[in-house]
Amino acid sequence: MANLELTGELAFRLGRAAVVALTEHGTSQPEILVGRDTRASGEFLEAALSAGICSAGGNAVLLGVCTTPGVAFLTSELGAQAGAVISASHNPAEYNGIKFFGATGYKLPDDVEDEIQVITERDLGPRPVGRGLGRIVQRPDANERYLDHLQNAADASLAGMRVVVDCANGSASAVAPELLRRLGAQVLPINDQPDGSNINEGCGATSPEAVALAVAEAEADAGVAHDGDADRALFADARGQSIDGDQVLAACALAMKEKRALPGDLVVTTVMANLGFRLAMRDAGIQVVETKVGDRYVLEEMLRGGATLGGEQSGHIIFLSHATTGDGLLTAVRFLGLARSRGVSVAELASCMERFPQVLVNVSVAGPERLVGAEQVWEAVRAAEAALGDKGRVLVRASGTEPLVRVMVEGPTLEDAEAHAEAIASVVAASLTG
Repeated sequence: MANLELTGELAFRLGRAAVVALTEHGTSQPEILVGRDTRASGEFLEAALSAGICSAGGNAVLLGVCTTPGVAFLTSELGAQAGAVISASHNPAEYNGIKFFGATGYKLPDDVEDEIQVITERDLGPRPVGRGLGRIVQRPDANERYLDHLQNAADASLAGMRVVVDCANGSASAVAPELLRRLGAQVLPINDQPDGSNINEGCGATSPEAVALAVAEAEADAGVAHDGDADRALFADARGQSIDGDQVLAACALAMKEKRALPGDLVVTTVMANLGFRLAMRDAGIQVVETKVGDRYVLEEMLRGGATLGGEQSGHIIFLSHATTGDGLLTAVRFLGLARSRGVSVAELASCMERFPQVLVNVSVAGPERLVGAEQVWEAVRAAEAALGDKGRVLVRASGTEPLVRVMVEGPTLEDAEAHAEAIASVVAASLTG
């Protein structure tokens, strides 16, 4: 939590360590962009991080409230040596974090991150005085440059489209409605009044029912929901039905293949992608490569395999021709623009794949790593797979961050998926609890 695990003192040391590590890699007096979301804690962490940067001889360039993908883009666009974003993304307001990007807009190389960790723990490095100190400067034009970039990425005008945008009371609150207006849409913003503590609170991409309800009530054409740092986008159609990242990814992949703009006819997703997504891609002749859950793994595989499109069910979509990370505003521009250019509704776009009912059960266990050798669990998994055949899918995995085993089942009906998921979960509990 901010001010407990992530303290001002730690932020100060991180700022110093980043400058020292960059200097050791050949950059003297590096310039580091600093952006934050709307959490109250972001203000003191911004001050502490910037002070640390300057105390080691670097220059801190303050972007103010800025989306995570905005910081990534601007780091490269403005020729900075690194970028730092202070955000806890989709998490509640009491949490916060600090993420660094390299000069290219991608995350820092692992060896530099490791160096920063070591330097942070030891507080090593120079303490310049006089002219050797760094400076803090403002870049009030930063978001304007980011908006220009997003406008240029649009394939079509949104004129005539009535759109609800849920800003999650986060960093999209100013820029997301403005972007859609510039593209011609009639915009109905909700949850765009951040007060420092209401970010992600019953709204945004973690509560997609909020935008779905707003669309239905306003009789809008579509809705888009971002999370706190705006690297995600989920949608709602005119009937108030939710559209997830799998459906967005499928529609964009099919459109790019049609335009011969999908290198290798390849798309990257995670093991959580819906079975319907896989079937739609198979039928279209598009190869699907799966990774572990997490947009960082999707990006790593895209770079390794030469893909330009990838994403997650949660709404992280990466258009590598336009961005170095998942960008919710870019996703909104591309998906809504695709609907307008084809003269169809977002519901029609999303119908390119059948979404199989998917059930996820989390089982609390002591030592989830024991799952590997739990033969009774795998017997239950094999039995469910045999019963479902090619009309379902089972995924059982240990959480990498919590003492949980996650059981995911897809089936032809919700009842089938629930029955198999509960049966496997009960075997997991019996085998691994205690």
